[in-house]
Amino acid sequence: MSFLRKYQPIIVVCALIIIFLITLSLISKSSLESGFLRRLVVEIVVPLENVVNSSIDRVGRAWQHYIFLVGLENENRRLKRQIAELTGRVNEYHEAYLESGRLKKLLDLTERTGLDTVAAKVVGRERISVFKTVLINKGSFDGLRIGLAVMAPEGAVGRIVDVSWNVSRVLLLSDYNSNIDALIQSVRAQGILQGAGNDGCVLKYVQRSEDVRVGDAVICSGLAGVFPKGLLLGMVTGVNKEKTELFQKINVVPAVNVAKVEEVMVILKKTETP
Repeated sequence: MSFLRKYQPIIVVCALIIIFLITLSLISKSSLESGFLRRLVVEIVVPLENVVNSSIDRVGRAWQHYIFLVGLENENRRLKRQIAELTGRVNEYHEAYLESGRLKKLLDLTERTGLDTVAAKVVGRERISVFKTVLINKGSFDGLRIGLAVMAPEGAVGRIVDVSWNVSRVLLLSDYNSNIDALIQSVRAQGILQGAGNDGCVLKYVQRSEDVRVGDAVICSGLAGVFPKGLLLGMVTGVNKEKTELFQKINVVPAVNVAKVEEVMVILKKTETP
């Protein structure tokens, strides 16, 4: 029954066509002499012909509509593919624009400091290890060696601790093994900036009598000759002065967000100790 309901219009059209053809055949073979009988046949055939023609027209229009919908669907698919391709190109251009802006900042930093540097891209991060390090795509073939300082436009990043031919490992400021001679810019108090893992850094050995405040900049002192003097290390986020302690406990957030840094500059030559 479902089959008959589904194809009912087609069956009706076919039946009408068959009846029409049979009637025409009878007319052609018959030598009807009676005008009344011929008129009667014409009266029957003409409405039937109109019904058949109307049905054929409807089927033709339905078929044309189907062909139009198929073409429209194909066009929609083509347009969707084109939109996806153009969206990908726009994203590539946007990424290239952002990268050019970051590289321009690195070049400006090199010109401003006058240091001999080489640019590198971050190609890997230690996300599971307890050590806070990143990998860069430059190595001994580019003049890099252990102990060289690594910086970004915002400030210091870390120092190189391992070098291969084309890749180097950078120990970040926030690593527990990182220790840098530092200076509080406002009061000129010296100390050692030590990594504290996910908590950032801690500035140690600053006398309790020093007037250190939240928001003070912490810069490189330049005493060890690794980082250039004045390079920004971070900002003070917390100060704790215990009456029983000789030194303050100073929390520092690194100037460079190492989780997002993508390009860095490696200082090829250690700076002179003032």
